[in-house]
Amino acid sequence: MNFREIFQKKWAKIVGLAALLIYLLGVVYLLLPGPNLPDLEPAFRSTEPGDTWQIPGVWAFYTDLSRRESIDFFEKAFSRSSFLNLPLPTFRLNHPPEYARETIRDTLASNFYEELIHPLRESLFISGWIPSEDQVYLSQSKEAITYFLIEGKQYNAKITLYHVKSPIWATLLIWTGIIVSSLVLAWLVIKIIRSPWLKRK
Repeated sequence: MNFREIFQKKWAKIVGLAALLIYLLGVVYLLLPGPNLPDLEPAFRSTEPGDTWQIPGVWAFYTDLSRRESIDFFEKAFSRSSFLNLPLPTFRLNHPPEYARETIRDTLASNFYEELIHPLRESLFISGWIPSEDQVYLSQSKEAITYFLIEGKQYNAKITLYHVKSPIWATLLIWTGIIVSSLVLAWLVIKIIRSPWLKRK
């Protein structure tokens, strides 16, 4: 066995062990318990139809917090697992407000809509409506409201949440497929690169 063959075997073992380690880390990430999402504070939890049990994964709050304060509140909680408060990779997307009517319910008023994502695991959609800042609503409504009156108290905004989780079996299947596909692709690339050298032997 020459030096090249020995090197190739050792390199194959290194790649295999690295792939196994990455795969196992991914499995641990996918199996970690999700975050505990507390009630928004200070806020009043909505009991209106459509904000409780009617739509699974949907709940809402009335608050005086700004858009940034509301989203930062949930991002802080969403980015940690309930197990030992371990960090979870979290990404943030900004969607058109109209998208909230497609994903939550078609009667939902919204002037901002953001999504917090744990890749392959779950998403937390955050829809907010601050009537006094919704220029489209104010310009089109003859009797526009600029606040919400709930149980005798005024609130400037309504924040609606929609929590979507992926089934564990599906996430594990997809993650396994990603690793296997990556290994096969890497093998094909190496084979193509080495093919001219093999022909010279």
